[in-house]
Amino acid sequence: MVRRESADPVQVTSDPPPMHPLNLGLRFSLELAALASLGIWGSGQAAGVARYGLLIGLPAAAATAWSTFTVPDDPSRGGKRTVAVPGWVRLAMELGIFGFATWVMMDMGRGDLATGLAAAVGVHYALSFRRVRWLLGQ
Repeated sequence: MVRRESADPVQVTSDPPPMHPLNLGLRFSLELAALASLGIWGSGQAAGVARYGLLIGLPAAAATAWSTFTVPDDPSRGGKRTVAVPGWVRLAMELGIFGFATWVMMDMGRGDLATGLAAAVGVHYALSFRRVRWLLGQ
């Protein structure tokens, strides 16, 4: 039997794609901005002790989810994982956290920051298209 190569130059492989260090730095900055916006927004949603619970609790919950649910061998996660999930679940979780962070910025009346965050997230994922394709193939 003769093995034929696919005519499609865009193939999903099982090997994770490398990420450029500058893109990893952008990603880390976006994660910090998202967590900060969740905390600031949370502190404005309640008074008293609950205010501080939301100030710390919302970013902590997002960071815990971010670090717990990972795809094995994902180069953006440092190779460590606690709970393995399919790539599409991981991608949906990332986009959900970034989307919620964008929404809370809009809710706080900071449309300028929300637009900036959304644009930077779009740039990050455009630069990470190989990782996105890899995640969707996992």
